[in-house]
Amino acid sequence: MSDTKGGINPRELVLQVLMEVLEKGQYSHLMLKSILDKYAFLSKQDRSFISRLSNGVIERMLTLDYVIDQFSKTKVKKMKPLIRNVMRMGCYQILYMDKVPASAACNESVKLVKKHGFQPLSGFVNGVLRSIARQKDEISYPDKSQDFVQYCSVCYSMPPWIVSMWIEQFGEAVAEQLLQNTLSVRPLTIRIDALSEKEQASYLKELADSGVSVKKTSLPYAFELAGYDTVEALPGYAEGKFVVQDLGSMLIVQKADIGPADTVIDVCGAPGGKALHAAQKATKGTVSVRDVSDYKIAMITENIARSGLTNVEPLLWDATVLRREDIETADVVIADLPCSGLGVIGRKPEIKYRVTREDIREIAALQRTILDTVRQYVKVGGTLMYSTCTLTSEENEQNVEWFLANHPFRCEMSTALLPQTDGRGTDGFYMAKLIREKSDD
Repeated sequence: MSDTKGGINPRELVLQVLMEVLEKGQYSHLMLKSILDKYAFLSKQDRSFISRLSNGVIERMLTLDYVIDQFSKTKVKKMKPLIRNVMRMGCYQILYMDKVPASAACNESVKLVKKHGFQPLSGFVNGVLRSIARQKDEISYPDKSQDFVQYCSVCYSMPPWIVSMWIEQFGEAVAEQLLQNTLSVRPLTIRIDALSEKEQASYLKELADSGVSVKKTSLPYAFELAGYDTVEALPGYAEGKFVVQDLGSMLIVQKADIGPADTVIDVCGAPGGKALHAAQKATKGTVSVRDVSDYKIAMITENIARSGLTNVEPLLWDATVLRREDIETADVVIADLPCSGLGVIGRKPEIKYRVTREDIREIAALQRTILDTVRQYVKVGGTLMYSTCTLTSEENEQNVEWFLANHPFRCEMSTALLPQTDGRGTDGFYMAKLIREKSDD
């Protein structure tokens, strides 16, 4: 896997992704999409290699740094940014990519170092990586029985404070399952509820005939796909035959029990999956989907256009600001609010290195501000569906407890979806169904 079509070296593209994400704070899914879109002419094999190595290095970064530090006199944190990322790439290939010969991982790493003007450091990089390759079966990891937190932090590449928090919330056994799951391959889940049963069967056959693997889920309209190249290239994408949406996100709408004539407001709705799902249920009603930026509204608008639905409207609106004409007009308000995102680490692995305890406190406070505003849109007897894609008690259970103590709502349902224990294949989600019992005094 060296220079390929058009003289493009896939490892060079991986290095670009890593430098942007790990050194400049960009988002991995956006950087990777940008690279793969730009080099769409590359083979499926090359594109798969780029995705695997980019995501793998990011999600295993703490483990890789721990291993490299055992073999290098210069610790990873003291290395030049380009050198440490080339080293991480080489180490990942040696430890986790069985089909890549160790010699290729080392040689290609040296080529990258030389290409970028670090010829004097090429021997250092080569020496460290070859030592790791020779002794990879003898690498020493923390003792699980002596320091469970340190063991989990290194082996699952998770900052110790998150490990400790999850142990406190869920216990050691469930926390370790959760940590293992963050490193597992995430399926692409699509929703197909705009087609009749016969049309759905025909479309699923079309997907299978194109070489895509299709797997049923716990919801009759949700399917997991594998073996595809890009979402946009899937049959039926342009025609809006499906919507990409995580199973947990679908369950939020499912649990809202939206009626055919309901008025629905989705207050933080980008990219629009839940709003479109709601619109499929409120066939004679209306769905207003809002978000705070032109970029997010553009995403929502594009998805609405592809769906062909006419009962859903986008609106540029800050959820912290009360829209007075909406007071007590909604049968259902969907409030899937900004959060720390710890439930989707499996898809956006850099999140775990960036979020802090202080961030969680600040986000929880923002969520309360939004809830205090948008609950006013709910009719008496109506539903506020509060949800997050994170797994912290401050943003989930504690916020619901605060909300119920301060507003005339009752909790009909509250649950955390843990990927490994739920059995449905969701990301990590929390949801609470809150019913308004009376108007404000």
